[in-house]
Amino acid sequence: MQMAEEQVCDVLIVGGGLAGGALALALADSSLRVAVVEAQPFPEQLPPLGESVADYDPRVSALTEASRRFLDSLGVWRDIVAQRACAYREMSVWDAEGTGEIHFDAADVGRPCLGHIVENRIITTSLLHRLRQRGGVQCIFGVQAESLENCGDSAVLQLADGRRLRAALVVAADGANSRVRQWAGFHTREWDYKHWAIATTVETSQSHRDTAWQRFLPEGPLAFLPLADAEGSGTFSSIVWSATPALAESLMAQPDDEFCTSLGRHFEHRLGEVVATGKRFSFPLRQRHAVDYFRGSVVLIGDAAHSIHPLAGQGINLGFADAQALAEELLRGRERQLSAGDRGVLARYQRRRKGDNLAMMAAMEGFQNLFGSSLPPLRLIRNIGMSWLDGAAPLKRRIVSRAMGIEAGV
Repeated sequence: MQMAEEQVCDVLIVGGGLAGGALALALADSSLRVAVVEAQPFPEQLPPLGESVADYDPRVSALTEASRRFLDSLGVWRDIVAQRACAYREMSVWDAEGTGEIHFDAADVGRPCLGHIVENRIITTSLLHRLRQRGGVQCIFGVQAESLENCGDSAVLQLADGRRLRAALVVAADGANSRVRQWAGFHTREWDYKHWAIATTVETSQSHRDTAWQRFLPEGPLAFLPLADAEGSGTFSSIVWSATPALAESLMAQPDDEFCTSLGRHFEHRLGEVVATGKRFSFPLRQRHAVDYFRGSVVLIGDAAHSIHPLAGQGINLGFADAQALAEELLRGRERQLSAGDRGVLARYQRRRKGDNLAMMAAMEGFQNLFGSSLPPLRLIRNIGMSWLDGAAPLKRRIVSRAMGIEAGV
């Protein structure tokens, strides 16, 4: 049997989702030979207008200003806005077991908004359509990767259709359960939160007022994230509800009308009645972090490198920062005529990203532990702390600027 001829490239990105698509687009105009392999078919159709809960992708991201700037530099932000994006100006967070509440406003840092809530499908579609228009990247969609040989100075990916792709660098951008990461033998540290998240789109009787809402319940946080809609009514929101496995199972089994009633009650009807819900999805919550971000000729970005609690919707912002940093280091290395798999190039990427990612993971873990406890001393501390912080304007401005990925006054 004759072995299939190998195709050769400099950078092979496995995964054409958010982080992988952004990295490919960031490298599209370079002299690097870049290829993308994605198991799913190319998303030909644009998402429908937001006229009912069925029109929305239940997976959304809370994009920071830093992520928006990166997407704008790639030429896709205008495409995203032309489809659907909701700029949220305010954020309200409160504790179900006390009186602690804190409110953030973009006006406090002289900005028009705190960030944007965008459906993942819209971001991905915008990235890939722009990538196809730009050219310069070989796109292989609808084909499954079957195996990987990490050869040290290169790596070879075997595809289900018989093709073999050899690259100086293979980028694992294939998600939290990355097969490339497993094939390449990366070690991870991970733990189970013993919670499940429920995600869906809902319609409420009152407008979300361009505000992101989060209530910390004893069994886990409940977030209402504002969505844009065709009529501008402001009555559609994406919800992410973290709950114990038993409660999550019960909520998933409820008929739609009963679920809407439960959701409204747990949310204290801040947006009136929940009048409709889309299809519900549930998934276990785990935190995972790769011990190293590169090994041989394989490097990790996005959820393949780290996955965190969806508490503040920061996951994709970390992934975009990974993609931006790796692209910059690869292009800098190219100017110095270094291979894409050069150890020094990959080490610089790891140094730039690992500390920030670990810091964000530690912060999310701290919030989860603080708000997930019903011990009276911790409950008292967090309620006093939230009330104090709400009145500490300078500190609030610093927190908002940090969360947005900008410095105060910039």
